[in-house]
Amino acid sequence: MSSVEDAQPLFSHLLELRNRLLRAILSVIVVFLGLVWFANDIYAFLASPLVERLPEGASMIATDVASPFFTPIKLTLVTSVFVAVPMILYQVWAFVAPGLYKHERKLIMPLLFSSSLLFYAGVAFAYFVVFPLVFGFFTSIAPEGVQVATDIASYLDFVLALFMAFGIAFEIPVAIILLCWTGATDPESLREKRPYIIVGAFVVGMLLTPPDIISQTLLAVPMCLLFEVGLFFSRFYVRDEEEEDDAAEEQ
Repeated sequence: MSSVEDAQPLFSHLLELRNRLLRAILSVIVVFLGLVWFANDIYAFLASPLVERLPEGASMIATDVASPFFTPIKLTLVTSVFVAVPMILYQVWAFVAPGLYKHERKLIMPLLFSSSLLFYAGVAFAYFVVFPLVFGFFTSIAPEGVQVATDIASYLDFVLALFMAFGIAFEIPVAIILLCWTGATDPESLREKRPYIIVGAFVVGMLLTPPDIISQTLLAVPMCLLFEVGLFFSRFYVRDEEEEDDAAEEQ
Protein backbone atom coordinates (compact mmCIF):
# COMPACT_ATOMS: atom_id res chain seq x y z
CA MET A 1 0.00 0.00 0.00
CA SER A 2 2.78 2.40 0.93
CA SER A 3 4.56 1.71 -2.36
CA VAL A 4 1.43 2.79 -4.25
CA GLU A 5 1.18 5.95 -2.17
CA ASP A 6 4.86 6.71 -2.80
CA ALA A 7 4.40 6.18 -6.53
CA GLN A 8 1.51 8.66 -6.74
CA PRO A 9 3.54 11.76 -5.74
CA LEU A 10 6.32 10.68 -8.10
CA PHE A 11 3.83 10.31 -10.95
CA SER A 12 2.31 13.72 -10.21
CA HIS A 13 5.77 15.30 -10.21
CA LEU A 14 6.61 13.69 -13.56
CA LEU A 15 3.29 14.88 -14.97
CA GLU A 16 3.97 18.40 -13.72
CA LEU A 17 7.46 18.30 -15.23
CA ARG A 18 6.05 17.20 -18.57
CA ASN A 19 3.49 20.01 -18.57
CA ARG A 20 6.12 22.60 -17.71
CA LEU A 21 8.44 21.35 -20.46
CA LEU A 22 5.61 21.40 -22.99
CA ARG A 23 4.74 24.99 -22.07
CA ALA A 24 8.37 26.05 -22.37
CA ILE A 25 8.68 24.36 -25.78
CA LEU A 26 5.36 25.84 -26.90
CA SER A 27 6.56 29.34 -26.00
CA VAL A 28 9.65 28.83 -28.18
CA ILE A 29 7.49 27.56 -31.06
CA VAL A 30 5.14 30.53 -30.82
CA VAL A 31 8.02 33.00 -30.90
CA PHE A 32 9.64 31.08 -33.77
CA LEU A 33 6.46 31.20 -35.86
CA GLY A 34 6.28 34.93 -35.26
CA LEU A 35 9.91 35.52 -36.29
CA VAL A 36 10.50 33.01 -39.08
CA TRP A 37 9.12 35.37 -41.74
CA PHE A 38 11.92 37.81 -40.79
CA ALA A 39 14.68 35.17 -40.74
CA ASN A 40 16.79 36.88 -43.41
CA ASP A 41 16.41 40.27 -41.73
CA ILE A 42 17.52 38.79 -38.41
CA TYR A 43 20.58 37.29 -40.05
CA ALA A 44 21.36 40.58 -41.79
CA PHE A 45 21.24 42.34 -38.40
CA LEU A 46 23.56 39.73 -36.87
CA ALA A 47 25.98 39.93 -39.79
CA SER A 48 26.12 43.74 -39.94
CA PRO A 49 29.17 44.08 -37.59
CA LEU A 50 31.20 42.06 -40.11
CA VAL A 51 29.58 43.21 -43.35
CA GLU A 52 30.15 46.88 -42.48
CA ARG A 53 33.88 46.18 -42.09
CA LEU A 54 34.45 44.05 -45.16
CA PRO A 55 36.63 45.55 -47.91
CA GLU A 56 34.78 47.39 -50.66
CA GLY A 57 33.21 44.96 -53.09
CA ALA A 58 33.50 41.98 -50.70
CA SER A 59 30.51 40.09 -49.30
CA MET A 60 29.64 37.02 -47.30
CA ILE A 61 29.31 33.72 -49.17
CA ALA A 62 27.49 30.40 -48.86
CA THR A 63 29.66 27.38 -49.57
CA ASP A 64 26.87 24.86 -49.01
CA VAL A 65 23.85 24.59 -51.31
CA ALA A 66 21.31 24.68 -48.47
CA SER A 67 23.08 27.28 -46.31
CA PRO A 68 21.14 30.31 -47.61
CA PHE A 69 17.95 28.68 -46.32
CA PHE A 70 18.97 26.72 -43.23
CA THR A 71 21.40 29.21 -41.67
CA PRO A 72 18.83 32.03 -41.18
CA ILE A 73 16.31 29.43 -39.95
CA LYS A 74 18.83 28.11 -37.43
CA LEU A 75 19.52 31.64 -36.22
CA THR A 76 15.78 32.34 -35.90
CA LEU A 77 15.34 29.21 -33.79
CA VAL A 78 18.20 30.27 -31.48
CA THR A 79 16.71 33.77 -31.31
CA SER A 80 13.33 32.29 -30.39
CA VAL A 81 14.89 30.45 -27.45
CA PHE A 82 16.68 33.65 -26.48
CA VAL A 83 13.43 35.67 -26.54
CA ALA A 84 11.47 32.96 -24.71
CA VAL A 85 13.99 32.71 -21.84
CA PRO A 86 11.74 34.61 -19.36
CA MET A 87 8.90 32.17 -20.01
CA ILE A 88 11.26 29.19 -19.79
CA LEU A 89 12.67 30.43 -16.48
CA TYR A 90 9.17 31.01 -15.17
CA GLN A 91 8.31 27.37 -15.90
CA VAL A 92 11.46 26.29 -14.08
CA TRP A 93 10.53 28.48 -11.14
CA ALA A 94 6.92 27.23 -11.04
CA PHE A 95 8.15 23.64 -10.97
CA VAL A 96 10.79 23.97 -8.24
CA ALA A 97 9.16 26.65 -6.04
CA PRO A 98 6.73 24.32 -4.19
CA GLY A 99 9.67 22.22 -3.00
CA LEU A 100 11.71 25.15 -1.70
CA TYR A 101 11.84 26.57 1.78
CA LYS A 102 10.64 30.12 2.38
CA HIS A 103 14.15 31.56 2.64
CA GLU A 104 15.14 29.74 -0.56
CA ARG A 105 12.19 31.13 -2.52
CA LYS A 106 13.22 34.66 -1.51
CA LEU A 107 16.64 34.07 -3.08
CA ILE A 108 15.90 31.98 -6.18
CA MET A 109 13.41 34.31 -7.92
CA PRO A 110 15.71 37.39 -7.82
CA LEU A 111 18.60 35.21 -8.99
CA LEU A 112 16.60 33.88 -11.95
CA PHE A 113 15.67 37.44 -12.92
CA SER A 114 19.19 38.83 -12.48
CA SER A 115 20.81 35.89 -14.27
CA SER A 116 18.57 36.52 -17.29
CA LEU A 117 19.49 40.20 -17.36
CA LEU A 118 23.19 39.42 -17.00
CA PHE A 119 23.07 36.89 -19.83
CA TYR A 120 21.34 39.43 -22.08
CA ALA A 121 23.92 42.02 -21.04
CA GLY A 122 26.75 39.66 -21.98
CA VAL A 123 25.26 39.04 -25.41
CA ALA A 124 24.70 42.78 -25.97
CA PHE A 125 28.27 43.53 -24.89
CA ALA A 126 29.57 40.96 -27.39
CA TYR A 127 27.48 42.36 -30.24
CA PHE A 128 27.95 46.09 -29.71
CA VAL A 129 31.48 46.21 -28.27
CA VAL A 130 33.40 43.04 -29.07
CA PHE A 131 32.24 42.29 -32.61
CA PRO A 132 33.12 45.69 -34.13
CA LEU A 133 36.62 45.55 -32.65
CA VAL A 134 37.28 41.88 -33.46
CA PHE A 135 35.96 41.98 -37.02
CA GLY A 136 37.65 45.29 -37.71
CA PHE A 137 40.91 43.70 -36.59
CA PHE A 138 40.40 40.49 -38.59
CA THR A 139 39.52 42.24 -41.83
CA SER A 140 42.38 44.73 -41.54
CA ILE A 141 45.15 42.13 -41.21
CA ALA A 142 44.27 40.04 -44.24
CA PRO A 143 47.40 39.49 -46.37
CA GLU A 144 47.64 41.40 -49.62
CA GLY A 145 45.88 39.57 -52.41
CA VAL A 146 43.57 37.66 -50.05
CA GLN A 147 39.87 38.38 -50.51
CA VAL A 148 37.94 38.31 -47.22
CA ALA A 149 34.71 36.38 -47.84
CA THR A 150 33.24 34.66 -44.80
CA ASP A 151 30.87 31.70 -45.10
CA ILE A 152 27.49 32.51 -43.55
CA ALA A 153 27.24 29.20 -41.64
CA SER A 154 30.76 29.53 -40.23
CA TYR A 155 30.03 33.11 -39.20
CA LEU A 156 26.88 32.03 -37.36
CA ASP A 157 28.74 29.30 -35.46
CA PHE A 158 31.47 31.80 -34.57
CA VAL A 159 29.15 34.49 -33.18
CA LEU A 160 26.94 32.00 -31.33
CA ALA A 161 30.04 30.63 -29.59
CA LEU A 162 31.01 34.16 -28.56
CA PHE A 163 27.47 34.91 -27.42
CA MET A 164 27.52 31.84 -25.17
CA ALA A 165 30.98 32.67 -23.85
CA PHE A 166 30.08 36.25 -22.92
CA GLY A 167 26.58 35.35 -21.71
CA ILE A 168 27.93 32.69 -19.34
CA ALA A 169 30.86 34.87 -18.25
CA PHE A 170 28.45 37.63 -17.21
CA GLU A 171 26.82 35.19 -14.77
CA ILE A 172 29.83 35.47 -12.43
CA PRO A 173 28.06 37.68 -9.83
CA VAL A 174 25.21 35.16 -9.55
CA ALA A 175 27.68 32.28 -9.18
CA ILE A 176 29.58 34.10 -6.43
CA ILE A 177 26.39 34.94 -4.53
CA LEU A 178 25.24 31.32 -4.70
CA LEU A 179 28.62 30.04 -3.49
CA CYS A 180 28.58 32.41 -0.52
CA TRP A 181 24.93 31.78 0.28
CA THR A 182 25.36 28.01 0.33
CA GLY A 183 28.44 28.32 2.52
CA ALA A 184 30.83 26.87 -0.05
CA THR A 185 33.01 29.95 0.41
CA ASP A 186 32.83 33.46 1.83
CA PRO A 187 33.65 36.99 0.58
CA GLU A 188 36.83 37.25 2.64
CA SER A 189 38.21 34.01 1.22
CA LEU A 190 37.41 35.13 -2.32
CA ARG A 191 39.04 38.48 -1.67
CA GLU A 192 42.26 36.74 -0.65
CA LYS A 193 42.19 34.68 -3.87
CA ARG A 194 41.71 37.74 -6.10
CA PRO A 195 45.15 37.50 -7.86
CA TYR A 196 44.52 33.87 -8.81
CA ILE A 197 41.01 34.67 -9.99
CA ILE A 198 42.29 37.46 -12.25
CA VAL A 199 44.81 35.09 -13.82
CA GLY A 200 42.05 32.49 -14.16
CA ALA A 201 39.83 35.03 -15.93
CA PHE A 202 42.45 35.54 -18.63
CA VAL A 203 42.93 31.78 -18.96
CA VAL A 204 39.17 31.32 -19.39
CA GLY A 205 39.12 34.18 -21.89
CA MET A 206 41.83 32.38 -23.86
CA LEU A 207 39.88 29.10 -23.85
CA LEU A 208 36.41 30.46 -24.64
CA THR A 209 37.25 32.99 -27.35
CA PRO A 210 38.98 32.84 -30.74
CA PRO A 211 42.80 32.90 -30.67
CA ASP A 212 43.21 36.67 -30.72
CA ILE A 213 44.27 38.93 -27.88
CA ILE A 214 41.43 41.43 -28.44
CA SER A 215 38.48 39.12 -27.78
CA GLN A 216 40.39 37.36 -24.99
CA THR A 217 41.02 40.64 -23.19
CA LEU A 218 37.49 41.90 -23.85
CA LEU A 219 36.15 38.81 -22.10
CA ALA A 220 38.69 38.67 -19.25
CA VAL A 221 38.37 42.32 -18.18
CA PRO A 222 34.56 42.24 -17.75
CA MET A 223 34.94 38.94 -15.87
CA CYS A 224 37.29 40.64 -13.42
CA LEU A 225 34.91 43.58 -12.99
CA LEU A 226 31.93 41.27 -12.55
CA PHE A 227 33.88 39.33 -9.94
CA GLU A 228 34.20 42.56 -7.95
CA VAL A 229 30.45 43.20 -8.35
CA GLY A 230 29.63 39.71 -7.14
CA LEU A 231 32.08 40.09 -4.26
CA PHE A 232 30.37 43.32 -3.19
CA PHE A 233 26.84 41.89 -3.21
CA SER A 234 27.81 38.50 -1.78
CA ARG A 235 28.33 40.01 1.68
CA PHE A 236 24.56 40.54 1.86
CA TYR A 237 23.94 36.85 1.19
CA VAL A 238 26.23 35.23 3.73
CA ARG A 239 24.13 32.89 5.84
CA ASP A 240 24.46 33.50 9.55
CA GLU A 241 23.63 31.14 12.38
CA GLU A 242 20.16 32.63 12.86
CA GLU A 243 19.28 31.99 9.22
CA GLU A 244 20.55 28.43 9.46
CA ASP A 245 18.39 27.88 12.57
CA ASP A 246 15.36 29.18 10.66
CA ALA A 247 16.10 26.76 7.82
CA ALA A 248 16.36 23.90 10.29
CA GLU A 249 13.02 24.85 11.85
CA GLU A 250 11.35 24.90 8.43
CA GLN A 251 12.49 21.32 7.91
